[in-house]
Amino acid sequence: MSERLLVLVRHGQSEWNLKNLFTGWKDPDLTELGVKEATEAGRKLKAQGLVFDVAYTSVLTRAQHTLDLILGELGQKGLPISKNLALNERDYGDLSGLNKDDARKKWGEEQVLIWRRSYDVPPPGGESLKDTLARALPYYVQEILPGVLNGKRTLVAAHGNSLRALIMVLEKLSPEGILKRELATGVPIIYRLNADSTVASKLDLAG
Repeated sequence: MSERLLVLVRHGQSEWNLKNLFTGWKDPDLTELGVKEATEAGRKLKAQGLVFDVAYTSVLTRAQHTLDLILGELGQKGLPISKNLALNERDYGDLSGLNKDDARKKWGEEQVLIWRRSYDVPPPGGESLKDTLARALPYYVQEILPGVLNGKRTLVAAHGNSLRALIMVLEKLSPEGILKRELATGVPIIYRLNADSTVASKLDLAG
């Protein structure tokens, strides 16, 4: 039986990360640093001796560009890739495109903090983390996980909040626990799963 390998990577720094803007479903590309982070992620995976059978990403440029750079480092540009909006970042609605400091001035620091850090309170016109999980989790369970359990070595390049959905299940975290979980840009997390989809081992390639 092949190893049940699942690697998650948050995209490299985007242009709007750099500008401190709420991004959500808006579609900026990677910064120069983001390109370096994604390239380095590929090098780290190569150094681990990893190769993949399939990859998944969102429909947003920053995640797709990250995946492309990683696969370039691995020499796997021809890998089958599935792109789906289920893996998109959380939709920040009316906050999208706003500077986070400007949003605090408009709505107040406490309200913006609630929108950013609560589990089930969405910003106006947008999604809560709970809403994001509601679309990302079924996609993971129905489309990604069966392949992993059947031995397909799987790479997922996506976003902080959509990846939290997967991590919440993988690591059996509570809503409070997942809110505290920060994901660095361009850092692969390597999971090897048991036959029952629980985590056999985890390796975070930070640093």
